[in-house]
Amino acid sequence: MWRNISKIMVAGLLFTSLVGCSASNGEKTEGKNASDYPKSNITIVAPSGAGGGWDLTARAVAKTMSDTGLIDKAIQVENKPGGGGAAFMATFATKEANNDYILMVKSPPILINHEKAEGNSKFGYKDTTPLAQLTRDYGAIVVKKDSPFQTLADVLNAMKTSPKDVTLAGGSAPGSMDHLVGIIPAYKAGIDLKTIKYVSYDGGGEAVTALLGGNADVIATDASTIATYVKSGDVRVLAVSSSERLEGELAEVPTFKEAGIDEEFTIWRGIFGPKNMSEDAIAYWSEKLQAMSESKEWQAEVTRNGWQAEYRNAEEFTAYLDSQNKIIIELLTALGMQK
Repeated sequence: MWRNISKIMVAGLLFTSLVGCSASNGEKTEGKNASDYPKSNITIVAPSGAGGGWDLTARAVAKTMSDTGLIDKAIQVENKPGGGGAAFMATFATKEANNDYILMVKSPPILINHEKAEGNSKFGYKDTTPLAQLTRDYGAIVVKKDSPFQTLADVLNAMKTSPKDVTLAGGSAPGSMDHLVGIIPAYKAGIDLKTIKYVSYDGGGEAVTALLGGNADVIATDASTIATYVKSGDVRVLAVSSSERLEGELAEVPTFKEAGIDEEFTIWRGIFGPKNMSEDAIAYWSEKLQAMSESKEWQAEVTRNGWQAEYRNAEEFTAYLDSQNKIIIELLTALGMQK
């Protein structure tokens, strides 16, 4: 009997010891894995001037995170224009490579600027941490309301017969996104691209100002950002690069294909962290951006800005960038502008 009691007591002590060790280990593991990120305020950089797609996206993210209470730290939006986004890209990939508190909004120029022959950036998306794709947009070919160009065909005819008399402008550097949107129709129409006069500005807002001020005859820009100017009657959109007609203010605008150009071009927009972003910060933003994309506040921002929501998480976004980079290389090669 005493022997059985002893066995029970020993077993009980052993069980208690194991439970205690397990609890102790659990507490240590929990403490080790617990993250206190973020400790301070966050900056989202739009590497362009105010008024363009990057700027509007950065501000929409900051506003939604605040309105929903998903993030209790302040988010500051900073504009860092220069080189169609390439200037800040160099800083982001080097000096800010370990800074968990600075993010960047980007779109296809992160691929284009790195892959073109006369590229102004030796850094690409692999020098960042892709966090999420947020939206998609399309390009638009735009003229002033009193422009003699009534159709895309009118612009292309003028570029072919008297190219020196037509100034094309955009909010990105030569060979970058707006430039590609503007010259794709010309390329498909068999026009010598070297004869086209292109002037670049730091952001879509500055390109629109140039158009309205008479410093450009045609601009290529984002369909969403031009809708406000269409509504005010300042400009006319001749064609958009979508596969189907858009909604809202641009509902009556023909697609490239309807205008005789069998091509399309998608402008995705996403948010990136620095190259050496910590695992804690990546996990934090993955959770917050997913939640933001599902919120009614974000949907309202998407609608208000004329965007189309398209969310991809970090893994999906990285794979998408891999595939998009191949397409950009093919396009630049066809244009004779690839490295």
